[in-house]
Amino acid sequence: MLRGPRSPLWLLLLLLLLPPPGTWGDGGRARPREGAEEAGEAGSCPAFQGLRERLRAAGALCRRYWALFSCRVWPEGCRQDEEEPARPLGWSLPLLGQQYLDILTTWYCSFRDCCDSGDCRIINNFTGLEADLRVRLHGQHLARELVLTAARGYLELPQPDKALALSFHGWSGTGKNFVARMLAENLYRDGLRSDCVKVFIATLHFPHHKYVDLYQEQLAGQIRKTQEHCHQTLFILDEAEKLHPGLLEALRPHLERQAPENPRAKSPRTIFLFLSNLAGNIINEVVLNLLKAGWSREEIGMEHLEPQLQAGIVEATDSGFGHSCLVKENLIDFFIPFLPLEYRHVRLCARDAFLSQELLYTEEALDEIAKMMVYVPKEEQLFSSQGCKSVSQRINYFMP
Repeated sequence: MLRGPRSPLWLLLLLLLLPPPGTWGDGGRARPREGAEEAGEAGSCPAFQGLRERLRAAGALCRRYWALFSCRVWPEGCRQDEEEPARPLGWSLPLLGQQYLDILTTWYCSFRDCCDSGDCRIINNFTGLEADLRVRLHGQHLARELVLTAARGYLELPQPDKALALSFHGWSGTGKNFVARMLAENLYRDGLRSDCVKVFIATLHFPHHKYVDLYQEQLAGQIRKTQEHCHQTLFILDEAEKLHPGLLEALRPHLERQAPENPRAKSPRTIFLFLSNLAGNIINEVVLNLLKAGWSREEIGMEHLEPQLQAGIVEATDSGFGHSCLVKENLIDFFIPFLPLEYRHVRLCARDAFLSQELLYTEEALDEIAKMMVYVPKEEQLFSSQGCKSVSQRINYFMP
């Protein structure tokens, strides 16, 4: 990483900090300040004396803005300026300097990692998120609307007083991880690789219940460290139904509503995503009954699913998630159902898999891949038992 004034970036900074054309006289001559004749030394040219003072001031100002720029991009090496305050310069550069600094920092952070300085890598591309959910996510009209509305509404709040908690529920392969990745990709330039995004998988990161005390400290420490590091954070907890109750309890302080002592203080914006197969069978049963009754899939609303979904989560005997403080104290903002996928959705997933690898496909190939999947219930054969999982691997059978 470039760090010193010998860098080409130093030259660019000097160019940006040159005074605007309006501060120079005709023919490129510098206009002296009023009263320069009286302030100048005896026998010296007033124009030359004014120019020399401006160059001296420009040098001091360049050093000041280099220090400010360095503190933005490399805060770990930042030192508080202990120099005496600069004298008023009497020209327009200080007024434009902040704009130059903002432009330069934005330009640099467009291709370098500046997360240490706060939020240079945060993009919050809601237009892109809306397009991804509409085009790439199949068969999930409820999740599409809820995720977009909840994320945009929360991140556009002037100062939220709590973290946003979304709990995704449904069978494996219906798109829960897919949507989590879409959120990361559209909120952060680096997606899941961003230092502001952390993913925890219950069986991978917290496999042994006898170490739950240690896991609690590690989880709380990781959340705190990430929030200190970034102004906006995203935490994804996969297999949430397998999290130990002690770990869910450790999340309580981070999900509770906060009353900041200083109303002007900015607290970090934080989104928690809980991904779970919990209550997937209940979602499928409700959808199946509505389809049998003549409803179209797109007519199914949250009012048809939410009561049964929340009841199923609370009544689950094989998971402590529904009995945790997060559910009992209403710390989860939205329970979002992912509906079971049908034959037509599997075909669309297969098409996307071909396109992602820039491969040609035929309608017959899409049908063949869709037919490879197992469909349930046994009589109706409506829903893919694996959703779209493993579809991308199945296109290998059709490659030349």
